[in-house]
Amino acid sequence: MESVMPGVVIKPLKQFVDSRGWLVELFRSDELAKDVYPEMGYVSMTHPGVARGPHEHRDQTDGFCFLSGSLRLTIWENREGREKIRESFEVGENNPVFVLIPPGVVHAYENIGETGGLVLNFPNKLYAGPNKSEPVDEIRHEEIDSEFKL
Repeated sequence: MESVMPGVVIKPLKQFVDSRGWLVELFRSDELAKDVYPEMGYVSMTHPGVARGPHEHRDQTDGFCFLSGSLRLTIWENREGREKIRESFEVGENNPVFVLIPPGVVHAYENIGETGGLVLNFPNKLYAGPNKSEPVDEIRHEEIDSEFKL
């Protein structure tokens, strides 16, 4: 699975299974450019039938890990001078992936499964800046891009 959009990286995640359970290596600093190293991390759970986004960032790169549930990730190009491409990928338990979404790429995901979907994010910028003292770097697209509904 690949994206045609420059800067978008989709890396399959491998499960290592033994008698105790399993382990998945999410990302490694020796595989990431220094400008996308995470500054924070969080996990979200999305209920079946619910979507998060779409939105984009001016400066932030998101590093999503989709490991559980069944989600449809939809991204589209919104950077100046680039073709307005849209892509969708089914990700989650049956297709665990790490996805880098650079600034200017609009992104959203929807839980298309029957159970809650856990998503981890490791953005390269702090939410609302240090001590939450800056404006949030987020451009909402729920109403702006009606041709790109999920």
